[in-house]
Amino acid sequence: MKIVIIGGTGLIGSKTADRLRKQGHEVIAAAPNTGVNTITGEGLAEALAGAAVVIDLANSPSFEDKAVLEFFETSGRNLMAAEKAAGVKHHIALSIVGVDRLPDSGYMRAKVAQEKIIRESGLPYTIVHSTQFMEFLSGIAQSGTIGDTVHLSPAYVQPIASDDVADNMAAFATAAPVNGIVEISGPERVRLNELVARYLKAMGDARKVTADPDALYFGARLEDGSLVSDNNPRLGRITFEQWFATAARK
Repeated sequence: MKIVIIGGTGLIGSKTADRLRKQGHEVIAAAPNTGVNTITGEGLAEALAGAAVVIDLANSPSFEDKAVLEFFETSGRNLMAAEKAAGVKHHIALSIVGVDRLPDSGYMRAKVAQEKIIRESGLPYTIVHSTQFMEFLSGIAQSGTIGDTVHLSPAYVQPIASDDVADNMAAFATAAPVNGIVEISGPERVRLNELVARYLKAMGDARKVTADPDALYFGARLEDGSLVSDNNPRLGRITFEQWFATAARK
């Protein structure tokens, strides 16, 4: 089966492509650096010709409110049109647990807009809501750093390792469309500030983490349940300690 992965050279894309190729599928890793651009349309029709499944893992190069909304709307519309023309049978998109609970975040609003385009396209689809990747912990710590102190919300998170995300994306690619949302999550629920403190300690980073209920996450104030799923998510197998021992320093 031919499967096109938009954003196929990124963290999740490259791991998903590797898994599907090992299963014997023809996989096209589509990205601007491979000649496929969902914003301009360059190379899109050629990449999708004969494809049965498209996995959309593309991300905006800018998180500024206007730019990120334009990216996901333009990319989404171009993709849906090209997939219809190519006769694609299943569109799969990776999104975020809690995306519709954080309207103050421009990034989350853009992802909501992307999902709306998918639902209204008429194409069979699966939208995968994932919790935060463990690989994002360093960036989350940096985003809350003021001087030598990291200010982070004490809201709950349930981070998932990128290997678990890729396992799930590969499985969805060979399954029937659900025409709805499925959720994936890490195995451990923990407060964000406590998890980042564990991460920094393990890294030998001397910054102090403080719980700050008013600290913003991508422009939004978090509640306890903003970023976690109680909707029977598929749980990953890799714990924070296992991930840190094998992947954190790479």
